Amino acid sequence: MCDTATAIELDHYYPHPPEKVWRALTAPTLMAQWMMEPIGFEPLAGNTFEMRTRPMPGQDFSGHIHGEVLEAVAPELLRMTWNDARSDTPTGWIITWQLRPEGHGTRILFSHTGFAPDYPLMQRARSIMSPGWAAMLDNLDTVLTRAN
Repeated sequence: MCDTATAIELDHYYPHPPEKVWRALTAPTLMAQWMMEPIGFEPLAGNTFEMRTRPMPGQDFSGHIHGEVLEAVAPELLRMTWNDARSDTPTGWIITWQLRPEGHGTRILFSHTGFAPDYPLMQRARSIMSPGWAAMLDNLDTVLTRAN
């Protein structure tokens, strides 16, 4: 795990082929098992979607994400915007999953960028989201192990 003031960067290995990892990253039924419930998600550039999870009012998080797929190259790259749908101001956050074949498995290089270094609310969000993303990537491993 590598955090900077402007990004969360994670490196995770899965003992599963890239196609299987890609499916878990992009199939709504599987996404809901490890990340959040996707609404209208398709891995196509330009696709807008929403995600829902439990709100965290104490952290100023509505539990409702609005995003747009920026790039989707199966089974190598998924990049999207990531904004709290209830916020008055877009965050400018970008989420990226890079999948690289490695041996009999796949390495994911994950990044969540766009945290303003001089904005305390953004830095608080980064410090909360960093362990959250790490836990979600662990959850993805569980889903991959169970999936056929």
